[in-house]
Amino acid sequence: MTPPPDTLPALDAGARNLKRLFVLRWIALAATAGAVAAAKQIAGVDLPLAPLVVVLGAAVVLNAWTGMRLRSPRPVGDPELFLQLLADVGVLTGVLYFTGGWSNSFVTLFLLPLMIAATLLPARHAWAMAGITFACYTLLGFFYLPLPHIHHGENEFGLHVIGMWVSFALSAGVIAYFVVHMAQSLRRRDRELATARENALRDSQVLAMGTLAAGAAHQLGTPLATMAVVVRELERSHGADPTLNQDLRELRTQIDHCKRILSDIAASAGAQRAEGGSSQPLDEYLARAIENWQALRPGVNVQCAWEGPRPAPRIVNELTLGQSLVSLLDNAADASPEGIEMVGSWTPTMLSLEIRDHGAGVSPEIVRAAGRAAISTKPDGHGVGLMIATAAIERFGGKVTLMNRAGGGACTRLDLPLERIAA
Repeated sequence: MTPPPDTLPALDAGARNLKRLFVLRWIALAATAGAVAAAKQIAGVDLPLAPLVVVLGAAVVLNAWTGMRLRSPRPVGDPELFLQLLADVGVLTGVLYFTGGWSNSFVTLFLLPLMIAATLLPARHAWAMAGITFACYTLLGFFYLPLPHIHHGENEFGLHVIGMWVSFALSAGVIAYFVVHMAQSLRRRDRELATARENALRDSQVLAMGTLAAGAAHQLGTPLATMAVVVRELERSHGADPTLNQDLRELRTQIDHCKRILSDIAASAGAQRAEGGSSQPLDEYLARAIENWQALRPGVNVQCAWEGPRPAPRIVNELTLGQSLVSLLDNAADASPEGIEMVGSWTPTMLSLEIRDHGAGVSPEIVRAAGRAAISTKPDGHGVGLMIATAAIERFGGKVTLMNRAGGGACTRLDLPLERIAA
């Protein structure tokens, strides 16, 4: 049997529907062959086997070709699905022509391709299928090979009733199958639309904040330069005071770091590419990100442990990814100022990191909304850090998950495919 639609993410909607039709066609062919054999061997009906084998053989060839078609990445459009259903109508018409025409109890199976067309295809295809099936049904009333009589009226009527029962069972099964799967497809589409709306809203907020950040980077350059000049003057004029000198050096370090951050913001906005498209091993990239973050939060102890095959994969020095790591580390440090942990591993194609804190954890509402809306647990927070970090990481095909730890505290997990940032 075909797997449920949720397990077929790589297929488009048309391909999923064609795969269902492909599976149902094998079932229908097996049922038809079984009915022919039963009529011949059990009921003793003298059926024209040679033309029936030709018709069923053509259907087998068609379905084998359909199986090969499903391996193609080319999308399946509505006209192609309509032609597939039309071929099924042709096969059914051929079988009924050689087995009694419209007097055959299986003639109601004409409703199945019509039901599928009405469910899956636009109205014009559904009406076309209705006209074609009606025409075939009508023609089978005038052109057909009559079934030979068994000369036992009760047996003949009993066979007709059994055929009607089997026809109803097949029709009910196919209708239930398609309706259930269509409902699943609609629910999946609704979920995807809801996710797309959330992402669009979040991206619009991120874009607005990015525009404001670029403007702020431009405006803050002059005040920072003035502060740097004043600090250097104070260092020269108070060089004899070691305590004040140490504070001034720390202040100058923070000012220089702020200037680098503004330069990175300008580079990300397209003013220049500060890193020049350079690359470095993944472990060195992570170590550098931790080093840059600790320059801003020197009082927070961070324990790092990561492992993976050596040499580590080389990745591009992507500024937005580094800033996302800084945001996630900041959130953990705010919840656990005494110390945090950053553990992870990588393979040649995937990076997995966990940033753990020892704080009070987060509520289920925050876990559900994490990264989708600006929600903060800090009294003076705005909740945009996690949202921006999530948007940046998802841009590279990654995923950010916020969860509570069993032993207390929260854990932010980052899963990032490396092919998008591979050097």
